[in-house]
Amino acid sequence: MKKIMFVKLPVSILKEGNRFVVYSPAIDLSTSGKTYNEAKKRFAEIVDIFFEEIDKKGSSETVLKELGWKKVQTQWQPPVIISQESELFKVPAI
Repeated sequence: MKKIMFVKLPVSILKEGNRFVVYSPAIDLSTSGKTYNEAKKRFAEIVDIFFEEIDKKGSSETVLKELGWKKVQTQWQPPVIISQESELFKVPAI
């Protein structure tokens, strides 16, 4: 039987045109869907695939450390987002 762990990931959900995009900086993955629920469902699927693949390849520790995760006792914890803001920047006109 596979070991299971529960991890709370920070997730941003954006609307781009007629699609919803779900992104998590903690695993640097995103996906999209035609509806909000479809995008969330597809994201849950790629999270599962992501963790299965890094485990299968034996690279879990390396990959998670590169993404800023910390191992506390025996449990991996993703980096904590302390703020998500919209800020105004002056950029050259395109």
